[in-house]
Amino acid sequence: MGSTVQVHPQHAALVELLAKQGLMSERWREVWERIPRHLFIPPTIWRQGPGRCEPVTTEAEWWQLVYRDEPVVTQVDDGATDGPGVATCSNSQPSMVATMLQHLDVQDGEKVLEIGTGTGYVGALLSERLGDEQVFSVEIDPPLAHQARENLAALGYAPTVAVADGEHGYAEAAPYDRLIATCALRRVPYELVRQVKSGGMLVAPLAREFWSGAVVQLSVREGRASGPFRGGASYMPMRSHRAPEGPPVDGTARATDTTVDPRRLLTIGFSIYAGARMPGVSMVHAEHDGTTEVWLIDQAGSGAFAEAGEQAWQYGERDLWRDVEETYQEYEALGLPEADEFGLTVSARGQEVWLTHPGRVIDPRRVIASAQRSRP
Repeated sequence: MGSTVQVHPQHAALVELLAKQGLMSERWREVWERIPRHLFIPPTIWRQGPGRCEPVTTEAEWWQLVYRDEPVVTQVDDGATDGPGVATCSNSQPSMVATMLQHLDVQDGEKVLEIGTGTGYVGALLSERLGDEQVFSVEIDPPLAHQARENLAALGYAPTVAVADGEHGYAEAAPYDRLIATCALRRVPYELVRQVKSGGMLVAPLAREFWSGAVVQLSVREGRASGPFRGGASYMPMRSHRAPEGPPVDGTARATDTTVDPRRLLTIGFSIYAGARMPGVSMVHAEHDGTTEVWLIDQAGSGAFAEAGEQAWQYGERDLWRDVEETYQEYEALGLPEADEFGLTVSARGQEVWLTHPGRVIDPRRVIASAQRSRP
């Protein structure tokens, strides 16, 4: 267990907020109360702005951000100077951390692997809960791993922190009872599943291309991991899972009438369904002057833009807006299922998204064929 520290009053208020939201058991509350968040936040931090990360410049603003239920950006541009201001490491939103740990469902005596050490905060929570010898964490960035070890040591914790690519886990200490990723995965590597004991649990945020990321809670049995989605999540992707830059979108626009209000596309349930049915298609949205705008792009350079109450515009060979409307109509015919009705199975063959049970796999093939047709 760690050493006794002075707890900041704002930290106590944050823990109380999370407890009132039902995000932690009494045992986990005791753990959180002993580990002040500010001890894992460096002096230089950023807040995510509309176009880039903006540095926090005053001490008052620093304290205010650290003890709000918000993520704190602790590194931009992989530590390079004069970059575009893209967040590459953060101390995650406390309510999301508490939710993920709740899904992990650790028990006394269990061994845990964390993917993405970051500042060491989650490693400290796990070490306080389980003991140093039961906690292993991997971090791809050597300076971040070094700082995390120092942060942990300052509170008396000494879990194993290894410099490694989280894509491959940490086989040296496998198998584990639990595995948690604190960075987003584009897919769940089967290598990670193999490092979890049968009967164990894997919890990870997925960086899904279609509008929203989501958390999965997977039970491992006989070399397979399967379980439900547990709502939306926005985490920075693991470095080896960053999305490649796509091709430029064809610049010739054509108008098309819409039958689906683009605002109806903005649910976690639909984002999971559409992501499975329309692989390789990304969707983002923005609120602008009181209206909702959505953009769709595929890997071949086709795109679509739609604004609530207006015609949609399409670019490239694919009728991308028609595809997404057809996909929404399928989703509507299924009864507009919620996010937690979907699940994921990961095996040696790959991964499959399913609806209500693992045998009801969402088939992406029809939409792939649709993508291959040319417009008239």
